[in-house]
Amino acid sequence: MTLVGVAVGVVLAIVAVFIPWLPDAASEQADIIDNVYWVVTIICVVVFAVVAGVSAYAVYKFRAPPGDMDDGSPIHGHTGLEIVWTLVPTILVTGIAVYSGVALAQSEELPPDHRVIEVTGEQFAWTFTYPDVEVEGGRPLTTGELVVPIDQTIRFEVESKDVIHSFWVPEWRMKQDAVQGITTNTTVKPTQLGTFPIVCTELCGLGHALMRSQARVLSLADYEAWVEEQQRLAREGGAIQGEELFAQQCGSCHVLADAGTLGEVGPNLDEALQGADADFILQSIVDPSAEIAPGYQDGVMPTNYGEMFTDPQLEGLVEYLLNATGGGAR
Repeated sequence: MTLVGVAVGVVLAIVAVFIPWLPDAASEQADIIDNVYWVVTIICVVVFAVVAGVSAYAVYKFRAPPGDMDDGSPIHGHTGLEIVWTLVPTILVTGIAVYSGVALAQSEELPPDHRVIEVTGEQFAWTFTYPDVEVEGGRPLTTGELVVPIDQTIRFEVESKDVIHSFWVPEWRMKQDAVQGITTNTTVKPTQLGTFPIVCTELCGLGHALMRSQARVLSLADYEAWVEEQQRLAREGGAIQGEELFAQQCGSCHVLADAGTLGEVGPNLDEALQGADADFILQSIVDPSAEIAPGYQDGVMPTNYGEMFTDPQLEGLVEYLLNATGGGAR
């Protein structure tokens, strides 16, 4: 019966491996993590099949015949079996722990020529700062969309401005908590071009389900062109740049028909900004506590947009919102 259990376990393990349960592996670390996952999965499936097979056999073989109301025969311990079922799990768990530790060390290897990107989580948005890219005023580039070059190792330094968040791109596998007051880090080397979702996997409040962004992986040439374009937009501003900023930073929390956003954490901007002037919109962005819309709480909207964006970027965002909501004298 044990052999039957082993055979069933092998069949189930093969089925598990050949069905695409996981997202595509799009980083060097993803391949390492997936190997650990499948080793553990195969071990668990085989162990389950053996235990379930032996249990099913015992129920069938040693069941009481119909009408037999006697107590079962007394059974004493079996030293050999007890040693086996203690020793085998000990060996398996120890092996899994050692293998996982080696995989973690491999996934965190950091070459000297790596890049650094700072990731900040706050209710309910992600922002990404590139210390090696300067924009207007000498400040580092900050965006609400993560853009990285392919085949280059990146060290993400992760922090939170409020509660605990968790930074995760499923196709990269590496997940890291964002904790207020400390900086955590994780290492990723993207190996696949494309656009991938960024998810907060730590319940962080009312807008948790909407705390999404995206990671774009570009060729090195396209990445450098993107950096140059961001520097130009930071210098020039304008409504087009404002529309991009709104989509990256504001759309998950606010309804705005022009942008097609449906966030309900903050006020409906089609209503709240109807007839508003530029000064009111700017104040609402850089000092959201100055005037709280009825029915909404203070302290939910980030207060650092005035520091995060350059003056041309803020002007572009205000211009876009004026155009999008039909602003005027207030």
